[in-house]
Amino acid sequence: MKISQFWDDSIVPALVDYIRIPAKSPHFDKQWSKNGYIDAAVELAANWCRKNAVPGMKLEVVRMDGRTPLLLLEIPAFQSSSKETVLMYGHLDKQPEMVGWREGYGPWVPVIKDGKLYGRGGADDGYAVFASLAALKALHEEKRPHARIVVLIECCEESGSYDLPPYLDKLESRIGTPALVVGLDSGCGNYQQLWNTTSLRGLINGLLSVEVLGEGVHSGDASGVVASSFRIARMLLDRIDAADTGIVKHSAFHAQIPPERAAQAKKAAEVLGEEIWRKFPFVPGMQPMQPDLADLVLNRTWRPFLAVTGADGLPPPPSAGNVLRPKTELVLSLRLPPTVNADSAARQLKAILEADPPYGARVTFTPGHAGTGWHAPQTVRWLSDAVEAASVKHYGKPSMSMGEGGTIPFMAMLGAKYPQAQFLITGVLGPHSNAHGPNEFLHIDYAKRLTACVADVLAAHASKT
Repeated sequence: MKISQFWDDSIVPALVDYIRIPAKSPHFDKQWSKNGYIDAAVELAANWCRKNAVPGMKLEVVRMDGRTPLLLLEIPAFQSSSKETVLMYGHLDKQPEMVGWREGYGPWVPVIKDGKLYGRGGADDGYAVFASLAALKALHEEKRPHARIVVLIECCEESGSYDLPPYLDKLESRIGTPALVVGLDSGCGNYQQLWNTTSLRGLINGLLSVEVLGEGVHSGDASGVVASSFRIARMLLDRIDAADTGIVKHSAFHAQIPPERAAQAKKAAEVLGEEIWRKFPFVPGMQPMQPDLADLVLNRTWRPFLAVTGADGLPPPPSAGNVLRPKTELVLSLRLPPTVNADSAARQLKAILEADPPYGARVTFTPGHAGTGWHAPQTVRWLSDAVEAASVKHYGKPSMSMGEGGTIPFMAMLGAKYPQAQFLITGVLGPHSNAHGPNEFLHIDYAKRLTACVADVLAAHASKT
């Protein structure tokens, strides 16, 4: 089977149909069960898998009351006496629409242009189930070996994977103890080589509320007497990070960077150059936070940083009168180093923000999701050799290793549950692919080559002594 042709003939049409489904994660669609979009996405993927099944494959859509469904594939070992299990992972739930899509494009409007498939979820992470099975089909048709495979596709990842632990417990005997985990929900530094993710940052988000009045009052009458709730919020945020540098102050949110990861960051900076920051849609004249490229890599992979991602209590500019507002609410997103415990950090963040409120204002911080990051174990020789060989074979360049700034809660769960497992965490979210934002796209050629690389790694695993 030629993977490239299979992508064109079978996978891309399936992804086009998948993108049309607004299968928003439960956090963004509270009526997900009633609306049926997640079920529709699972049905589409399941039907495609049945149509393209490999010999011996078992497929089940597993359901638990009140939880999003889970697609489970079990494939017996092929041409191999290996007793080990490989777990392959992806998800079908999506982020919400987001504004800013170019004219003619949209989250649920699949568009193919210049080798890219635009639309929400194609790259994050709808392609994973199709690419996983395509890699296995290629091995079967080429009579190359693979060990026993379990493909697990969840529908709650964008909400923090809170539905996943019950499924892992329920299916523990069927999953077994994976020796290798292949996750296809991560990123790539460029589209010229295979990238292996070595760490993922953690995350705390939550709502900071600052209330100063029972109702809004004339700003000319009250300013100078009543402190602005927005200014108090600024004061509270200054407890967390320095406004002039963005550096997070408290040691509870920091971790020591392993020398190996610092060396990998330096190598990645040498390969990527200014693309590290130029991949973002900076407005003219805007510069990155630091000039040193290796520091920028470490900033987004091993250092904590705070962002305000939402606000309430502020009217839109056309409706903003001269009123001292009673309340300001800010949604905070604090990225954490991979090895910092998110639950502990969330408690610390709440304590810092709520202590000694300025002017006696009513200040509360309500934590939302707290997800601990992930740090890969030392890669064994067979896996590093297989990844390198696959990258050279299919991309013509050596593989690269680098941490990612996002959070995949499943990785932390698996890292804790299967501490002896090896990990190949990779993906198609490269420069300008803009997952979670407008104009998200899947780089089709890169995904084809990535699928071929995964097949080679699976064959190498089955053949190792």
